[in-house]
Amino acid sequence: MDYYKSLGIRIRKLRVDRGWSQLDLSLEANINRNYICDLENGRRNPTLEMIIRIADAFEIEISELLKL
Repeated sequence: MDYYKSLGIRIRKLRVDRGWSQLDLSLEANINRNYICDLENGRRNPTLEMIIRIADAFEIEISELLKL
């Protein structure tokens, strides 16, 4: 299993479940929208800082975000 692709699927699911667009998530996490798109498609290797920002935007623990 491709870990980055799985993480991207997880991020997309959390985003869609909240009714957010990629732009909404990018604004909440203070991350470029194109970066969010690349993450969701498994084309990026996120840093710990990016993982923290995304988890904070979703108001969840990092472990919850990384649960695949």
